[in-house]
Amino acid sequence: MSSQNIYILGIESSCDDTAASVIHNARILSNVIANQKIHEEFGGVVPELASRAHQQNIVPVVHQALKKANITKEQLSAIAFTRGPGLMGSLLVGTSFAKSLAYGLNIPLIDVNHMQGHILAHFIDEDGFNKPPFPFIAMTISGGHTQIVKVDDYFKMTVIGETIDDAVGEAFDKSGKILGLGYPAGPEIDKRAKLGNPLAFKFTKPKVDGLNFSFSGLKTAVLYFIQKKTKENPQFIENHLNDICASIQYTIIGILVDKLKRASKQTGIKHIAIGGGVSANSGIRQALKDGEQKFGWTTYVPKFEYTTDNAAMIAIVGYLKFLDTNFAQQSIAASARLKI
Repeated sequence: MSSQNIYILGIESSCDDTAASVIHNARILSNVIANQKIHEEFGGVVPELASRAHQQNIVPVVHQALKKANITKEQLSAIAFTRGPGLMGSLLVGTSFAKSLAYGLNIPLIDVNHMQGHILAHFIDEDGFNKPPFPFIAMTISGGHTQIVKVDDYFKMTVIGETIDDAVGEAFDKSGKILGLGYPAGPEIDKRAKLGNPLAFKFTKPKVDGLNFSFSGLKTAVLYFIQKKTKENPQFIENHLNDICASIQYTIIGILVDKLKRASKQTGIKHIAIGGGVSANSGIRQALKDGEQKFGWTTYVPKFEYTTDNAAMIAIVGYLKFLDTNFAQQSIAASARLKI
């Protein structure tokens, strides 16, 4: 990496978190996230409310990121922003802000694919964290995405498996909703799973060819199971909540690990990296660690704060693109369904 002083401001607004981060070369100086609490009462993200909250949050968040990094906006080398995929209204706020700021400062504008951000977060310089060597397999698991990607270089990526219906994060959230847990339910299921027996209840894994995933069947299985059991015993959920959570989590992790095993076998690649919000799940992290013993994998899990939607991952992609002088035109537009 060059020893120049490159400062990139990363802006992330793909869903319901407004985030800004400043990177100096490959080191993060600040990583600021404004969460939107408003969605909790609706049990999911409301796009119209999300874009309005981004409009309120973006100026203070960027201001805070620059202040924490202890630099002025005039020191910035470029502005990187999430172009997609994501919610259109949310993406538009980040895109138009980034374009205006880059234009006003007369510095390059860099568009970033949110999914590449999750994968390239592994290349942030962070003490105690190793970077995966090319080629590696990346599994990106979040509320909106479940993908297995073969990564040959920073910007040479091939999606080799993805969900054909719900993302893994939805499987956690929808199961949580059935159990009467709050939104998002993933962290609560994870917490309770540690106290329960993962083999207490058996849920069948969906049969999906190749490296693709399906989670909608599991959600239906959980629903029918709970309906049947609560008919027999109205107290069923509260009496067995930890065991139910442990069993659901065990099934989901089993599905993910099965596909990773297959991907590793097919490609001959033993370096496995994960990213995305669901990779914060302690059960999944443990399953990956176990894979090192069982399958001879070397696994890479980014620092906790770089797993959920954040701007540090956008800033590192911005930095890598800056080294390549891979800049965007002012005419660039947000894209809700951007592919890797």
